[in-house]
Amino acid sequence: MIPAMPAIVATSHRRPARRRSARRGSSRRASVGVVRFGRLAAMWVVASLILVAGVWGSWGTAQHVMLTKGREQGTIAVARCGADSCSGPYTPLSPGSLARARVVIEKTVAVRRGQTYTVVIKPGGGDDVVRSGPAGVLYAWVPMGGALLLASVVVAGGLGRARLGWVLAGSGVALLTAVFVAV
Repeated sequence: MIPAMPAIVATSHRRPARRRSARRGSSRRASVGVVRFGRLAAMWVVASLILVAGVWGSWGTAQHVMLTKGREQGTIAVARCGADSCSGPYTPLSPGSLARARVVIEKTVAVRRGQTYTVVIKPGGGDDVVRSGPAGVLYAWVPMGGALLLASVVVAGGLGRARLGWVLAGSGVALLTAVFVAV
């Protein structure tokens, strides 16, 4: 220390600097915490939206297949297939259902010409049918299987929840594998 300078000036000069840096550090930690919370909240919202979209995409068909009480049930013998749909005669299995010369089913990898499938007629008096039975239920939930796989990436990568991500991915793979085996 220089003899001409008093000791009080040197120590009092340093204290406000420490207080400023301490304030800067605490405000910096608070802003980092807010950003981290915002990122985690956004990732939870994205993962939730993906799962809700999977349920929404599946429910359009699944409701007809799973809630069959009061609906017309029967079989379709697929006679013709076009670009987007297949058609054939409908044979009723449920009481009150009427035979139809032609009903239309969506053309997928699960529908082949010359095969007979159990179906449910969609409400509304049209000639559209959806596949029923265990294979129809599983096939209706394919969009949910894809959503589970996509959400697993968001949960594991964006949220850092590896175990939950593996559970979601395993559920999606199990569902899609069951559909592949059943169809």
